[in-house]
Amino acid sequence: MHPVLVQKNEIMQLVNQALIDFENIDETAWNDKPQPNKWSKKELLGHLIDSASNNIRRLIVGQYEQGVKIIYHQDEWVAYQNYQAADLEEVKTLWKLSNNQICRVIENIPPEKLQNTCDTGKGKTALHSLSYFIEDYVVHLKYHLNQITA
Repeated sequence: MHPVLVQKNEIMQLVNQALIDFENIDETAWNDKPQPNKWSKKELLGHLIDSASNNIRRLIVGQYEQGVKIIYHQDEWVAYQNYQAADLEEVKTLWKLSNNQICRVIENIPPEKLQNTCDTGKGKTALHSLSYFIEDYVVHLKYHLNQITA
């Protein structure tokens, strides 16, 4: 099996398990902010939605436009979308559907396009391959899911 398909399957497994684990987190815990400037569990899940959105864009645009600059300002994305005030079930559903979509995109990338690059550098050049973004997405997803379910 091609490595990106393994990663796609891993994403789906992580999502399915997380949705089960999320049932053990009460509404108060979802909304509690550890510090005023730190994200709540709900905002962390929103951040994962934003991560999926930005990575979907990188994985699509990067197939037809080499080296395109796509910068993600995570704090602004979370703040401007106001996940803290959003309905929890809507955030969970959007997160699940965003991951369904990133998996659909991943499985349709032709192998010869996986080494195409995007520039994600803020104020500098930081080129990464589409293959890198897929690998990094899984690592990032695991990291934040551990924070949410801890």
